[in-house]
Amino acid sequence: MRMTPPTKIGASIAPKQRKTAPAAGAARVAKRTERATSGSGISPVRREELIDMAARLFGARGYHNTSMRDIAAAFGILHGSIYHHFGSKDELFISVYESGISAFILDVQNAVAPLTDPWERLEAACVAHLQALLTRDSPAATILADWSSAYSESMRTALVRERDRYESVFEELTDAVELPLGIRRRYFRLGLLGALNGALNWYHPGRDSPAAVARHIFGLFRMPAPAAARP
Repeated sequence: MRMTPPTKIGASIAPKQRKTAPAAGAARVAKRTERATSGSGISPVRREELIDMAARLFGARGYHNTSMRDIAAAFGILHGSIYHHFGSKDELFISVYESGISAFILDVQNAVAPLTDPWERLEAACVAHLQALLTRDSPAATILADWSSAYSESMRTALVRERDRYESVFEELTDAVELPLGIRRRYFRLGLLGALNGALNWYHPGRDSPAAVARHIFGLFRMPAPAAARP
């Protein structure tokens, strides 16, 4: 979701310099996550409940002001117990984002499934995206609102990978619409997502609905049909 700089996510923010290479750091995070979750005895439902609780706290307080102790207390477990499920706060934060991205993808897929016209499919995707972003406690919205240059390099690598997974859904949708000659599809896609995600900064409930906002933003990007060729 790129969910790019103006969109918070995907911003070209210079990460903190670390001695470890990004690939090595990301591999260690993945390895610790596998070790922490495998054999821990946590059920899939219970794990999702823990991720949802973490998402709410991260969303309310931000990443840096939320501790693993805070999350454990809110979830009703001992501080040390949370590390049986997630090896670090970074790993839990990444899982929060992965969960949010998966939910966004499902929302978009369900919205476009009944439609065949490329522009109608793209509009439906925009509506589903903004409704998810603005009308519920969204783990992905947590990241969008708190994309920080202070994240570790390995964590940024994992977050960007998930962002790209979501963007690939919109890439397929934008590739299907007809654009005027000279319009670069990548910039069209990033501009559209940026405009949608930017609503996080100014949207106020009680005025236009998220769906209405999404349709208006989409209308600014919809290109007129090309004129019929003259004989």
